[in-house]
Amino acid sequence: MPYPYVLLSAAVSLDGYLDDTGPERLLLSSPADFDRVDEVRASVDAILVGAGTIRADNPRLLVNSAERRAARVASGRPEYPLKVTVSASGELDPAAKFWHTGGDKVLYTTDRGAERARSLELPADIVPLGPDLRWRTLLGHLHDVRCVRRLMVEGGGTVHTQLLQEGLADELQLVLAPLFVGDPDAPRLFGPGGYQGGRLRLLDTRRIEDVVLMRYEPTAPGAAGVASAADRHWLALACELAAACPPSRTAFSVGAVVVAADGTELARGHSREAGDPLVHAEESALAKIDPADPRLATATVYSSLEPCARRSSRPAPCARLILEAGVRRVVTAWREPDTFVSAADGTGLLTAAGVDVVVLTEYEDRAKEPNAHLL
Repeated sequence: MPYPYVLLSAAVSLDGYLDDTGPERLLLSSPADFDRVDEVRASVDAILVGAGTIRADNPRLLVNSAERRAARVASGRPEYPLKVTVSASGELDPAAKFWHTGGDKVLYTTDRGAERARSLELPADIVPLGPDLRWRTLLGHLHDVRCVRRLMVEGGGTVHTQLLQEGLADELQLVLAPLFVGDPDAPRLFGPGGYQGGRLRLLDTRRIEDVVLMRYEPTAPGAAGVASAADRHWLALACELAAACPPSRTAFSVGAVVVAADGTELARGHSREAGDPLVHAEESALAKIDPADPRLATATVYSSLEPCARRSSRPAPCARLILEAGVRRVVTAWREPDTFVSAADGTGLLTAAGVDVVVLTEYEDRAKEPNAHLL
């Protein structure tokens, strides 16, 4: 199921707090950074905050710049991004600023919470997700029904924690403010628990007046049967590698990346790499890794096309090479058509041997693009 690009945005003190415990909101960002946040808001389709943030901060979540709002309208988008909140109980103040400023609003809640929200006459589209709140269902609904492609998440800490723990965050924009809170009862950015994101990759740092903006992206693959934001990153890279293949009339252009469980890239390859007209992408990537590398057992192979189960050019097809390497997880964008080999079923060969195969069909068009002349 495709999801929006999920961007987590937050500002914290030097000791990791989102706020203090005083009655007024603690302003951590600088004026220039508030303007940057406004620019990011103007670029997204929706902004999400948890119910706790609405109760504690009573935010409006607007695009404040008239020029940016006008640019949104000129590009055919609503003046303001969709405003989204999440509440299991549906117990929210109908007078909160969230409901009465900006454009459209949606509340995701449970079946019971929907009853309560409707009784309060909350001015929003109320979407029950069943007996429990499920982030993947919520994000799928935003993507498919509300046409949200970029989602900015502005808190609070519980929401940020859950999205990172479930491997659903594509990017973290974190501002570090030059002050200390020092109150153990104050809210922190992230709570305890296991995180699927592993070690994050630093994308950028920027000084903005007296604060520092740091941009990170998760790198670790998802769990069995589940696609993470990092899976989408690595599969997109595999598709880029496919586009770099020398064109051929007799073979597909395919890209592949092998990634360790902690998000470390082990190797990459593409079809017909290094002048070899017969080499396949997965074959090329795996050949660059020491077969005794213990990380292979928990690694993921990302391939823009389903690993082949049959081939005439070499004795071992790529699916067999993956099994021999000990890899137990594969993420791909596109099932192999019968263009060159009939009844191709690399997925069947892999899954029969216990390999977890995840197909992200939202990348199929990108994977097909360098092969359009063959289809």
